[in-house]
Amino acid sequence: MRWLTLYARSRQVPAALAAVLIGAVTLWALARDGNAGPGDPRMPALVLTTGAMAVSVGLGGQDPALDRTAAIRWIPRRAAHVLLAGVAVAASLLTVQTMGVSMATTAFVARDSAGLMGLVALGAALSGGQYAWTLPFAWLSLVFFAPPPTSAPMHVAMWMLLPPGTAAGTWTALVLTVVGSTAYAVAGPRR
Repeated sequence: MRWLTLYARSRQVPAALAAVLIGAVTLWALARDGNAGPGDPRMPALVLTTGAMAVSVGLGGQDPALDRTAAIRWIPRRAAHVLLAGVAVAASLLTVQTMGVSMATTAFVARDSAGLMGLVALGAALSGGQYAWTLPFAWLSLVFFAPPPTSAPMHVAMWMLLPPGTAAGTWTALVLTVVGSTAYAVAGPRR
């Protein structure tokens, strides 16, 4: 086997991709039934968060000691893993939207998937791959139950649901992407 195949299998990529696709198809089915209003960002944010949480399990290997002693450069591989996982999460939602109901713009999907993958990567660096899903889950829970934003700190906290051109949403997603991806690429998952 080639190293890429072994890496994908050890990081549970096939199962994660299946979970991402199931979440995206579920959104499509719910959107077709008319359960979500047009322009409501909660359903796409939920699907993107679910996708990010699904791929988060692959951010930690089966054997952390083996990962740390391997004679390969992990920094570019970890950064590529986060980047490709974010692309897969965004592409699944955008692909499903082409079959009918469009619930989110490309800019919204790209911003949220990038920010969520940064959040997942930060969770892996702080808590390990096993618990990397907790940060996006907690942030989504806050966003779903918080009142509408009225102040700058609340706009930052509600970045997932803000329209795509909003500065607070864009900058928050960008900071989460850079900080999370860098921390995970350099430090790797916590043991």
